[in-house]
Amino acid sequence: MSTRIAAASCPSSAGGHGARLERAPRVRGSLYLTVLNWAFAAFSATRLLTYLPTLWAIHVSGDSSQHSLLTWLAWVLSNATMAAWLYENNGRRANMAIAMTGGNALMCLATCVLIACYR
Repeated sequence: MSTRIAAASCPSSAGGHGARLERAPRVRGSLYLTVLNWAFAAFSATRLLTYLPTLWAIHVSGDSSQHSLLTWLAWVLSNATMAAWLYENNGRRANMAIAMTGGNALMCLATCVLIACYR
């Protein structure tokens, strides 16, 4: 994850010039961040695997009527735009969060394809 300081412009009440608000930099090497990074990696990888039972159930049953294509398409778009947003806000550099969110978008897309094939 990025250690960049994110800044946002805020309108000023005088003269229309924006003031800069900056977030405090993270502390590198802290135990909290190490645990958080490992937890994020573990739970994100687990989440990617949780799509497989749904894909398998649709394939084995040959019936996708119990799954909403509109819902899965919304999740594709939500995950894809989140990955793009993370990429842009990380200085156009990829990181684990972007890869995992993109992976979620791909798994949702695979589910959409399977739902459409069995309709």
